[in-house]
Order: sequence, then C-alpha cells, then structure tokens
Amino acid sequence: MVLGIESSCDETGAGIVRDGKLLAHVVASSMDEHARFGGVVPEIAARAHLHAFNPVVRQALDQAGLRPSQLDAVAVTTGPGLAGALQVGLAGAKTLAYSLGLPLYGVHHLAGHVAADTLEHGPLPEPCMVLIVSGGHTSLLLVRDLVREPILHLGDTLDDAAGECFDKVARVLGLPYPGGPAIDRAARDGDPKAVAFPRPLTGGRGAGDPYAYSFSFSGLKTAAARWVEGYRLRGEEPPVADGAAALQEAVADVLTRKAVAACTAHGVRTLVVVGGVAANSRVRALAERRCASAGIELRVPPMTLCTDNGAMIAAIGDLLVRSGAGPAPLDVTIDPSAPLEYAALTPRAAGAVLSG
Repeated sequence: MVLGIESSCDETGAGIVRDGKLLAHVVASSMDEHARFGGVVPEIAARAHLHAFNPVVRQALDQAGLRPSQLDAVAVTTGPGLAGALQVGLAGAKTLAYSLGLPLYGVHHLAGHVAADTLEHGPLPEPCMVLIVSGGHTSLLLVRDLVREPILHLGDTLDDAAGECFDKVARVLGLPYPGGPAIDRAARDGDPKAVAFPRPLTGGRGAGDPYAYSFSFSGLKTAAARWVEGYRLRGEEPPVADGAAALQEAVADVLTRKAVAACTAHGVRTLVVVGGVAANSRVRALAERRCASAGIELRVPPMTLCTDNGAMIAAIGDLLVRSGAGPAPLDVTIDPSAPLEYAALTPRAAGAVLSG
C-alpha cells in the first residue's frame, strides 16, 4: 500500500496504489484562488497546501478503507515545482513516514505523469514513446524501464510550453484562467482553418536536424497576440472562437506530428500522451487519427489522471517499491528545477543549496 503526495503547484493530491491498482484518488485545488491573478501565486499555493494536506490524506485513507498503520510506504513529489508548495508536501510526507516507520520515496513530478497511464492501461510497453504536455513542460521521451533505466529526452520545449501558450493567448483573447480548458471550450464554435497560425520547428532539415523533436510555442503565442492586436487597432473585437480553434489546431498539429514521427524513426509501436494538455479534445482526437494511420497504439490516461494528482505519485512509488529501489533518507529535500533523468530523484541532504 503506497500513499502518494503531490503538491508541486496548485493541486494538493493524495492517492493510494497497491500492485498497480488505484485504491484512492483525492485532489483539492486552489485554482479558484489564483484565477483573479491570471496565474498561480506561489505564496497562495503554499498556504492552500497547508490547509488541504491533512483533509486530503484522511479522505484518501477513508476512500481506500485503510488505517494509516496499513500503509507500506510514502511517495512524494520532490521536484520540479514551486519551492514553497513542494516544501509543504515533503514536510507532510516526512512526518507521516517518520511517525509510521515507513520508507519514503522522493519522486520526479513528470515521471508521475508517465506512471499515471499505468493505472488505467497496465504496465508500460518497453520501449514506448511518451509525450508530456502541460503548463510548464513539453517533452518527447523514449522510455524503456521507467524506474530502472535513464529516461532519454528526444526533445523538449525551447521556450513556452504548450499549456503556457494556451494560458497566455487565452488572456489576450479575454478568456478566463486556466487558459487550456477555456481555449478548448471556445474552439468548439470556431473554424480551425480561419487563421493560418505558424507550426514552429516543423520545417525539418533532414536526419541531422537537432530540433527535429524539440518544441517552441513562443512564436505561436506572439503570432496569436499580433492577430488579436490587428483587430483591436481597427476598433474591432477578434472572432474569439476562430482564434481559439486555429491556435488549438496549430498546437495539436505540432505535438502529434512530432510524436508520431519519433515513434516511426525509433521503431516504437506505442505512444503515451500525458500531462494536463493531454486533456485537450483536439490533441486527443488528432493523436488518435494519426496513430491509427501509422499503426501506432495510443495510450492516454483518463481526464482525472491527466492533471496533477497524488495517484500518479503513488503509482511511481508503487513501481519503485516493487522494483526493490531503496528509499530516500528522511533528510531529503526538494529540487524545484530537477531535470527528468530518473523516476526517483537523487537524494540530497537537507542543507543542500536549492535550485530554482
């Protein structure tokens, strides 16, 4: 029985997993508190985690029908993320682990997103291609054994991530925060061909192209902002639905085109799409169509497991426990800008200098 704790941003999550099976999944979000600021305020997020931690853990235990003494391990996100938010989750997880005499596992937030898919579809094929798309991360990864082998980065975002692009353009269009769901809703009534937005880094320069699987959405964001500006300089309001649909189409096109190309180039027959933007309806639909045409199996977690949650952290913890991985020391600390190399973050002493 592994309890997972997630507190890297604005969701306080607790999940319980046993042998790959999800027993409990509880999330408390502080998103409404950040909405009026148009983005996450770190101090507000940390305070919200303090208030939500105990109720969320108690609810997860109740949902699973367990007593704390029945737990076998505690896993917690130790990076990357907001420093104050991570500290709250880690402090709570340490308290639980120490008081119950349980091993503690510090895990990488993005590896948790990858593991979330196993709760719905079972063990990951070896190898598989993973596309992580969220507010802060866009990465294309070649994954063999998620908890035993290093994770190979084929490409990452060079500037704005896909979710960040959605958030920023939504604000320019006058849509509410968070921008991703707002863009998705607005796009339902729009024409994706109404605006010829660019497809960044898709020109291709042959087999030696160093950016073949990299992502860049800053220019797309700027193009959308200039399109809106053009209307307003003429004293008009832009057709928001068309702009949202065209932007969403451009993002989905770039993401799925590169992911399928990477699968083909590396002889990988399974694509796993995870992260908050994996909940976007057009990303899912275009990925399904392109994977089917290329003979690639597509795996996408359910909507509730795409965004940040404790279940995904419990899933990684469960895999680590079953693989025989050693736990972290109780003086392990956070790493707000931790690179994704392994599922378990390298333990660091409490006195270490924090990055980020």
